[in-house]
Amino acid sequence: MNFPTELAATDGAHIAAAVGIGALCLIPLIFFVAALVSILRSPLTGGMRLVWIVFAFCAPFLGPLLWFLAGRRTAEAEGPAASAG
Repeated sequence: MNFPTELAATDGAHIAAAVGIGALCLIPLIFFVAALVSILRSPLTGGMRLVWIVFAFCAPFLGPLLWFLAGRRTAEAEGPAASAG
């Protein structure tokens, strides 16, 4: 069965678009999961961890972004003193 060249090119473009859209959806999801893992492994107290987790869920892109830019550095700077309460 022979298909016209235009049809084959169109199908390839649709497949490429689907893969691109899938990647654009997958990247923020990976970023969100990485932030949650990082928050859970941080030396923060339970209350501050909960605040960061809730913020990450309420703002799925902004929350993790702020965690990696500000929260993580603050948590590491406080070190074990933050987990002592």
